[in-house]
This record gives sequence, C-alpha cells and structure tokens, in this order.
Amino acid sequence: MMEELHDVQLTEIKPLLTGQNGRNLQDFDCQEHDVETAHGVLHVTMRGVAKGNRPTILTYHDIGLNHKSCFNSLFNYEDMQEVTQHFSVLHVDAPGQQENAPVFPAGYQYPTMDELAEMLPPVLTQLQVNSVIGIGVGAGAYILTKLALNEPSLVEGLVLINVDPCAKGWVDWAASKLSGWTSNLVDTIMGHHFSPEELTDNMEIIQTYRLHISQDIPQDNLAMFYSSYDSRAELQMERPLPGLNENTVTTLRCPALLVVGDTSPAVDVVVECNSRLNPTKTTLLKMADCGGLPQVVQPGKLAEAFKYFVQGMGYMPTAGMTRLVRSRTHSASSVGSTDGLRGRNANNTLAEGANSTGPELTEALTIQMTA
Repeated sequence: MMEELHDVQLTEIKPLLTGQNGRNLQDFDCQEHDVETAHGVLHVTMRGVAKGNRPTILTYHDIGLNHKSCFNSLFNYEDMQEVTQHFSVLHVDAPGQQENAPVFPAGYQYPTMDELAEMLPPVLTQLQVNSVIGIGVGAGAYILTKLALNEPSLVEGLVLINVDPCAKGWVDWAASKLSGWTSNLVDTIMGHHFSPEELTDNMEIIQTYRLHISQDIPQDNLAMFYSSYDSRAELQMERPLPGLNENTVTTLRCPALLVVGDTSPAVDVVVECNSRLNPTKTTLLKMADCGGLPQVVQPGKLAEAFKYFVQGMGYMPTAGMTRLVRSRTHSASSVGSTDGLRGRNANNTLAEGANSTGPELTEALTIQMTA
C-alpha cells in the first residue's frame, strides 16, 4: 500500500522570505538570460537543463510581482521540490518587472498581452526547450493561455491561477475610472490580488505585498505592465460539444488545472474560464480558507495538486491519494451555452478513496481542498 500524504499545517505566512532557513533554494543551479525578441528583451531564469524527453516547467507571474515574489513560496516548498527534481524550471519576468530592473526610457512602447505571449517561443527555442508545463498567475495565466492557443504543440499542460479570459467590460472600465480618482496604482493592484475582506483581515501579508509592489518594482514600469493587462482582448475560447466540434472549436487542447481561492476576487472569472474549456481535460480547484494568492498562502496544497496533475500526465510515479473532497460537477451544457458551472449543477460528492465513474464527455471535475 502506498503511503498516504499527510495534511499540511500552515501556521505562519512569510510570502517574500526565501526559505525555512533563510535561503532561497531557487537560486541554486540557476542561469539568468536576457533574450532578445521581436517585441523587446525578456529576462528569464533557468533552473536545471531542459531534458529532451520531458517538458520544462514554465512560470509567468501576475502584475505587481516578479517571479520570486510570486513563486518562491511554492517552489521552495519541500513537496514541490520533490516534483521539480524531475524537471527543469524556467521563470519568466515580464519586461521591466524583474529585480533591479532599469526604468524604461521615455517613449518606450510596452508590449501588448498578445505580444508578451509571442515573445515566449523564441525564448524557448534559444534555451532548447521543446515543450512546457505552464504555471501562470493572473496576467501570467492569461499570457500562458494565449501561448497555448497560438502554439498548442509547445504546451503540454497548464496550471492557471486566477485566470481571467474576459476583456475588460464597460462596467469594469467605469468602476476602475471611478476608483482611479480615489486610489493610486498600488491600491488598484492590491485590489486585483486581494478581496476587501483580505485587505482588512490579513494584515501581515497585506503589508508585505504593499511594500513590495510600491518599492521593489519601478512604478513607471509597473504602470505599463498594468496598462497592457488592463487593455487585454477577450480570449477566444469555446467549450467543445461532444460528438460535434471537438476537433474544430477554438479551446485549449492540453490538460488544464484552474486554481482559485474560495475568497479570491477572481472566483467568478475563473468559473467563467472553466465554462469555456473541454471538461474532459479541465479540473477546477477551489482552495478553502484561501484568497487571492494560493501559491503563497497555501503552497503545500498547491504543490500537492500540481504533483497529481503531472502524475496524470504520466511524468511521475503515482502516490496514494490525499484527503481531497472531490465533487463531480455536471455542467449545464447546451448549444450556445457558456454558463458552465454557473448553470444547473448536480453535485456528487465523493468520500476519500472513492472511485468516480460517469460519462466523461459531459462532466467537469471540481476539487475543493480544505485545510
């Protein structure tokens, strides 16, 4: 019998600290590169060497963060290191967002979100990366989704945290204009990451990230990245209809794990994204007692979920199941419907270790992780 993983107890949150003993484990065996592309230079950090028969884990951070502040808590976590020993890892910093980035000169034209996605294939080619498993957060999740839609042969799997497939609608635009009169860029980005409840309740993490966003990234550079994300176009994706258009509809072709905290401001848009993807290849993970930064607040749970994700792709030995509350969510799928999980749901909650059976083509798997 395979040993069951035990639950992770998280008693302290220090998101920007390096590791349990003060070291940043991601700094070992790393090479930094500045890669010239048609849309400008991209700063990336490669850990390990790409293995021809395995994908590289490719990360892309959200606005207001860089690859370290976004992903160190996750990649320094012991369970995640168990996974990454099997893969090389490539961390991407959006232009001008990396540590000690120079301020862009006057007149610099920041890449659009589409162009940020187009910058990635030449980087992968230069570093001899044949395929990737992407982990993206917010803006980074959007960019990696765009990469997978543009270059499906490059992307074997995606973990999308707080992904928003929608363009900014008029209501959002009006709200941002209204809030812009009373708040600055840092406040706006904090509201992107955290719910109002988090902003008032979780003071330590809020103070840490507010200082990071306001002091560690050149504010002009940050404003350009934010403006690019704020001007994003709709991701053109549609849920395939079984037996009708699986091979012709525009959607992700690779397995996808959508992740969102249950109190995150991104819950609704992540559910909307789930409704546009193939339910046989997509899992929606809602993390209990977690807000807008699950990779920071619950790195153990996310590492565990990622391990099962890559195991499902056949890249790691399988392990015993952990205590997940699984629910099969039957989508209200019909011609022209994009409601997905918003529709008339019939949930069948499975106890630990139970087997799930049923018609795979009409189901989306939702997992709820509890502490």
